[in-house]
Amino acid sequence: MSGRAAAGTYAPEPGAAPLPRMVRAQAWLETRTQLRNGEQLLLTVIIPTLLLVLFSAVDIVDTGEGSRVDFLAPGILGLAVLSTAFTGQAISTGFERRYGVLKRLGASPLPRWGLMAAKTCSVLVIEALQVLLLSVVALALGWSPHGNPATVLLLLLLGTAAFSGLGLLMAGTLKAEATLAGANLVFILLLVGGGVIVPLDTFPDAAQSALRLLPISALSDGLRDVLRQGAGMPWGDLAVLVVWAVVGLGAAARFFKWE
Repeated sequence: MSGRAAAGTYAPEPGAAPLPRMVRAQAWLETRTQLRNGEQLLLTVIIPTLLLVLFSAVDIVDTGEGSRVDFLAPGILGLAVLSTAFTGQAISTGFERRYGVLKRLGASPLPRWGLMAAKTCSVLVIEALQVLLLSVVALALGWSPHGNPATVLLLLLLGTAAFSGLGLLMAGTLKAEATLAGANLVFILLLVGGGVIVPLDTFPDAAQSALRLLPISALSDGLRDVLRQGAGMPWGDLAVLVVWAVVGLGAAARFFKWE
């Protein structure tokens, strides 16, 4: 009598699930975790929405000619990408690394690149929800967007790639506490000096050239050119985002430590 069980004897059969199913399950887990985290919701949803409503309703900052919301909405969309792809991802990944979550997931049947793919899918889902919510709020405030939606999508995807690389680089090389402090500090500095709410034209000429090379400035200016002016492809801003994406993702792949 053979000691080997016939196929189908045990249900379900032991073994790893198909890779796409594992990635989907991990992405869904990452998304639920982020949406249930009050601090993450404050960072990714409440703050951008409040900034959009406040600065659109109150004349605090001179946004130039035209409607304030037409200037602010593209910048706030860029801020949403920054808050999710960089700040939120850096903080959550940094603490997962500290508590050994990444180490244990790295030993599971899900390959490490599959885990990164799941995190990327989670970021994209949350960003889609952010863009939908902020667009509805902006439209209610009188926003009149123009331009090609495909160009807007390309800018958002490149911005996501750039900020994800930088966030993973920070989370994978610094201690969790340093990542928490650094990610929040960068968020505030880029909010103030990245052309999100305050036009870059208000800064000294010497500073403007450097500020326009920041990924948040390129994303905000590119979105503003398309959505406010109805411009075509903003090649200069796209080039800046591509460089940041290549450098950030390349450095994260090279220096990221799983434990």
